[in-house]
Amino acid sequence: MNLRNKHREEGEVHTGPLNDILFILLLFFLIVSTMANPNVVKLSQPKSKSDTKSKQTVVVSIDANKQFYVGTTKVSVADLKARLAPFLAKERDQPSIVINADKSVPIDDVVAVMRVARELGAKTVLAVDKSGAQ
Repeated sequence: MNLRNKHREEGEVHTGPLNDILFILLLFFLIVSTMANPNVVKLSQPKSKSDTKSKQTVVVSIDANKQFYVGTTKVSVADLKARLAPFLAKERDQPSIVINADKSVPIDDVVAVMRVARELGAKTVLAVDKSGAQ
């Protein structure tokens, strides 16, 4: 009676489901990262009680230092029309420019963007803080 010569199988780790889990996690993080707002110019916006939604063609931001941004690209006031024209040319319906201005920015700078938008045939929408408190 030889009990020591029994052949024992060694345990295996099945890694097939691991690929599925990693793929699902990858998709989750890709989808979540695309939902983040790419316009990352830090501004404190004026307050408003109304909440009007508008389809935005392009976002023009004006920070507290009176620097203009088309999306996240810094531009001068003189180059604003040339930078906005390609974005508005792609739009088939009524193009719109969302003005995202810091509350300390003089109204003259906001009106300058509105003039450029009118020359290009686009409507303008002023982005505000939804909380409504002053």
